[in-house]
Amino acid sequence: MLARTVRALRTLSAGNRTLLRANDETELLHEMCRVIVEDGGYRVASVCYAEHDERKTIHLMACVGIERAHLERLPLTWADSGFGDWAVATAIRTGDPSVGRHLLTEPSYAPIRDYARKAGYAAATALPLRIEGQVIGALSILAADPDAFDEAEMRLLGELADDLAYGISNLRTRVKHREAERTIERMAYYDPLTGLPNRLSLCEQLSKTLEGAKQHFNPLALLVLKMGQLQEINETLGYREGERFLQAICTRLQPFTDEAKMVARVGEDEFAMLLTDAGSEHATQVAQNLLGILREPVELTEFAVDSRASIGIALFPGHGTDADDLLRRATVAAGQARHTASGHALYRGSPDREFSRRLSLMGELRHAIARNELLLYCQPKVDLESQRVCGAEALVRWQHPKHGMLSTGEFIKIAEHAGLITPLTQWVLEAAFRQSYAWVEAGMDLPMSVNLSAHDLRDPRLLDRIKGLFDTWGTAPELIQFELTESALMEEPVGALEILTRLKDLGVELLIDDFGTGYSSLTYLQKIPVDTLKIDQSFVANMLASDDSEIIVRSTIELGHNLGLKIVAEGVETQAVWERLVALGCDTAQGYLISRPIPAGEFPDWERHSCWHAQDPLRKA
Repeated sequence: MLARTVRALRTLSAGNRTLLRANDETELLHEMCRVIVEDGGYRVASVCYAEHDERKTIHLMACVGIERAHLERLPLTWADSGFGDWAVATAIRTGDPSVGRHLLTEPSYAPIRDYARKAGYAAATALPLRIEGQVIGALSILAADPDAFDEAEMRLLGELADDLAYGISNLRTRVKHREAERTIERMAYYDPLTGLPNRLSLCEQLSKTLEGAKQHFNPLALLVLKMGQLQEINETLGYREGERFLQAICTRLQPFTDEAKMVARVGEDEFAMLLTDAGSEHATQVAQNLLGILREPVELTEFAVDSRASIGIALFPGHGTDADDLLRRATVAAGQARHTASGHALYRGSPDREFSRRLSLMGELRHAIARNELLLYCQPKVDLESQRVCGAEALVRWQHPKHGMLSTGEFIKIAEHAGLITPLTQWVLEAAFRQSYAWVEAGMDLPMSVNLSAHDLRDPRLLDRIKGLFDTWGTAPELIQFELTESALMEEPVGALEILTRLKDLGVELLIDDFGTGYSSLTYLQKIPVDTLKIDQSFVANMLASDDSEIIVRSTIELGHNLGLKIVAEGVETQAVWERLVALGCDTAQGYLISRPIPAGEFPDWERHSCWHAQDPLRKA
């Protein structure tokens, strides 16, 4: 008896080492069977999975110590008859271990008795493999001694079976997470309709290509192809026909993918083509070839339509030296090309005038920050379960005296070029703390979240400034939150982790913004001390029209909740999207369905009179 217990202990120890090393389910099953036989000293080990078909088939997954073909010839089943009386079938069917079955005397093993006697198999046991309460199969072990598998030995082997089931479950979870990561990456970088790289993917590739072009003094060309017929097709024939039209255009671009560095869809009716080591003459020739193909009528369900294609060309270095400039100017040139007989045009803008405007705005932005001329807006967040306002995101706006309300993207880029990100962040932080204090004084205790950029995370004085603002205003930590984009965290993961940990020590909540558009690993996500994931609005807004987008949203909600995180859905614009998010178990919504950004000083009045008021329990229309 002691020898059998020692054998089982040896097997359990070897099995645990196998679990630690396994990276693949098939590999795990085979290795577990191998160590049971070679390290544990048993004669045969096998793993079978149960199929829920009409015959209740048992599928052999791995075996060691017996010829696989011999077992596969047997019509194994976990039904309650015939071969269903074997230990492995009994364990699967009952969910309990089948202990100490005597192969040489029990009638049910008569078909293999001679084989067992010759091979030296005398006793059998099988232990169920249970994952999330469901028996998926069984671990079967054969021994030479007929009295094998006493109570002490079975207790240890039961632990081994439970460990194996845990290992299988863990590997399957890893597979699901890898699939989710691949789906997130595909949605972030590829257009779901055409399968082409999207605008983000093109800009990253263009930036990398520009680095090489600058280093080796090589020209390059960016072509933007605009399909002027799409809007009319959508309005007259419907969006389904518009999608067929775009897919047909994509098919026509395929022959050019070998010549181009990248072909991408960069807008609703816009495609782009990146040509390396290409000057004006070569780019123009490619544009002419493209137009020759694109001008052929596109066959739709009932009609053939003209694409009305026009192509704009921007060249490096003549028209710009960074990705945004080239893409913007190629797009401008595509608009200019619509008015030419050829249908294509080189960019003919005025870089000097545009550069002067940018320089002027840089200086004006510096003065606007210094003179406190920026505006703090807030966009509310609503708890999906209670349907009440539960917080707001702080947003900066610039009402330019000449140009009007400038887009946030434009003046943020100006701030980056002018080295004004730190002063701008400091302005937003001070405005947010001041406004939070005013809200508390007005009787409104709602948390306000402030965005921090990758540049902010590298600022050595950031923590001291934030601590100083908490001391100055006496603000409770739960009233200030910080949002950081996924891409910002991945620029310098180690440094970001340190800053986030120190921020978390202040007692504040941390949110990852635009989740799904970056490329953070699940391992890193487990390490960082965040409280909330904000699903990027590009997935939320499209989730009812795109199965892939819904998969991203659902997977992110499940992943976040499994990690103990709350989930905010950005870009909620319709009641239908709201209701779907409720069904998926999302925690919080933010978007135009609730409200556009509101001047921060007007927020308490809006909150009191809105249908999302904390005291209004009514269902929103």
